[in-house]
Amino acid sequence: MGNRLSKIYTRTGDQGSTGLGDGSRVDKDSLRVEAYGTTDELNSVLGMVLSETEVSAPLRDWLFEIQHDLFDLGAELCVPGHTVLTEAFVQRLEQHIDAMNADLPYLKEFILPGGNRAATTCHLARTVCRRAERRVLTLSKQESINDWGLKYLNRLSDFLFVAARVLARANGGEEIMWNRKRFES
Repeated sequence: MGNRLSKIYTRTGDQGSTGLGDGSRVDKDSLRVEAYGTTDELNSVLGMVLSETEVSAPLRDWLFEIQHDLFDLGAELCVPGHTVLTEAFVQRLEQHIDAMNADLPYLKEFILPGGNRAATTCHLARTVCRRAERRVLTLSKQESINDWGLKYLNRLSDFLFVAARVLARANGGEEIMWNRKRFES
């Protein structure tokens, strides 16, 4: 592969454009750049989740796996026509969700983001994931993309919601339920 990043700055983007993986140049605020940039942001927030001590070994492994998947998705978005994600990626997320959800109590109310820093950061990742999904959806209305990437982000937000529930309960913690009746007498 060689030394791909031997020089970090190139000055080629100083006028507001950037190079895609296929060599073409687009504005830095293009739909495509916005989509893979938000995916990259999500990956960084997952790094924050991984820095927390409440993250169990299995969840840690799954999150590292997801970070790699997000790099694959970013590559798909950066190189028009390139595909990596498949149905198997989405199915793997569903298996992880089912495994985590099996020991959680049924929900009777909405959950407020909180409980501990790990859970709150996971909720932040979930909201960034939803934004990445919206950005990819917007891109898909203008350009051809791999539909599995969009499905993956949709399922990943579900995964992150369930993971936040698990993390909120770590070390004897609790989830914070929304109190819809807080102003009633």
